[in-house]
Amino acid sequence: MNFIAIDVETANADMSSICQMGIAEFRDSKLTGEWSTLLDPRTYFDDINIGIHGIGPENVIGAPRFDNIFPELSKLLRENVAVIHTHFDRTAIQQAATLHNLSLPQTTWLDTARVARRTWEEFSHKGYGLASVCNKIGYEFKHHDALEDAKASGEILLAASKETGLDLDGWIKRVKQSIDLSTGVPSSIKRVGNPEGLLSGEVIVFTGQLQVTKREAADLAAKMGCDVGPGVTKKTTILCVGNQDIEKLAGHTKSSKHRKAEDLIANGQRIRIIREADFMEMVAFQE
Repeated sequence: MNFIAIDVETANADMSSICQMGIAEFRDSKLTGEWSTLLDPRTYFDDINIGIHGIGPENVIGAPRFDNIFPELSKLLRENVAVIHTHFDRTAIQQAATLHNLSLPQTTWLDTARVARRTWEEFSHKGYGLASVCNKIGYEFKHHDALEDAKASGEILLAASKETGLDLDGWIKRVKQSIDLSTGVPSSIKRVGNPEGLLSGEVIVFTGQLQVTKREAADLAAKMGCDVGPGVTKKTTILCVGNQDIEKLAGHTKSSKHRKAEDLIANGQRIRIIREADFMEMVAFQE
């Protein structure tokens, strides 16, 4: 995948007051270039903002203004998909351009907060901030540094693509669809089971944080004979829950899929709920 990831920091509540910008370039799904600069927003710095990113008025003395770096920024935006985490950064760039009477080029923007919400169930409705998602994928970075945050956004996209099998074009389409994975899950998670497999005729759904990607789990299940579905339905016969998630058995710490399966079981449907560890044991038996 080829794209750039962008992040900005601002001096105050006015989103046009960009005081730092970072850009990370990814080619063939690898970080290949990075650029960062302080910017003089020609306005005041709020103590709250300084406390977040550590940049004050003394740091931007002699730094370029937004309009000084706009020609190069415009060229990058015109030639690439621009990745940001939440629309704050896109809006800030637009507001800064408007302040300087500049016009941004037509650009394809991709918000990795929306990507994360459609990749990992625990982020579907809350908790999808940059730091939380990076903790999920095991990526360490210095938060609230524009370049570090830009690189982190790019790494989230790469991790989500590995998890789901979606490429860049796939994600540009996917973020426009419903968060509900039962209606918008990538087809790469769906599988038709091997009719000769030990579990032929079973319909399995995966939920929670697995030790393997859901694509890998789906491939293993299909090899064993299971049809793999994106969401729990009246056809589901097995729900496989991540090892960590199965230990959280009180109230709504369970996923929506887990709770739906339990409701169907209460109404007489035959669904076996198993741990990922047990699922992997069954895989080992087949092999």
